[in-house]
Amino acid sequence: MSIQMQMEVKPRIEHSLNETSANNVYRQYIKRPIDLILSLVALIVLSPLLLVIALLVRIKLGSPIIFKQKRPGKDERIFTLYKFRTMTDRRDEDGNLLPDNLRATRFGNMLRKTSLDELPQLFNILKGDMSIVGPRPLMVEYLPYYSEEEKRRHDVRPGLTGLAQVCGRSYLSWEEKFRLDNEYVRNCSFALDCKIVWKTVLQVLGRRNVANVEGIRTDENGTYICHEGRVFRRLDVERRDKSCMKK
Repeated sequence: MSIQMQMEVKPRIEHSLNETSANNVYRQYIKRPIDLILSLVALIVLSPLLLVIALLVRIKLGSPIIFKQKRPGKDERIFTLYKFRTMTDRRDEDGNLLPDNLRATRFGNMLRKTSLDELPQLFNILKGDMSIVGPRPLMVEYLPYYSEEEKRRHDVRPGLTGLAQVCGRSYLSWEEKFRLDNEYVRNCSFALDCKIVWKTVLQVLGRRNVANVEGIRTDENGTYICHEGRVFRRLDVERRDKSCMKK
């Protein structure tokens, strides 16, 4: 009986090792060339759409057309992320920017719902800052608030879309997002990437799990999202508050 069990377990272990080896080969040698080719083709094919969106952003929201922000990438290397701007520069009497919910517009909300504001990140993929699929790049300010396990999300390039994005996107807790990010890092493969891209297409077409302007609120702690009775705040605000409560 013992010998039979050993014979059954051995093929499973060998299959698991072969699968892990294949995934490592894909991650190290195949994933980046695919990203490079697909981002270049997408930029060429979508160039008319990019020009039209850029013109409409300039007319409806002003300049600069491209929103730039520093984000941590692979191995926490900082890079500049590109997006089409989705908000105006409306300010109060003292010259300070108004809260996000007061600067949001119907046109900007449409860009966000359809994910068209993310298209400039194709240039980030072309440059090697990002990948088509991977954990989404978050704020630099969040870095001190990660646990050691959560930091593993930076073992791969951040993505234009990711596992967390097709499993809830804006309406997941930070713990849920990081669990899905690390699940992707552990199981990164060509098949999983294809599955995530397909689910992303369905989600974008269905405009699901994207925060509406009506759900964006502001209080003394900053801007947050309110959805079905749940509140979603910035990671640094949420964990700083929890830390203060423990003290």
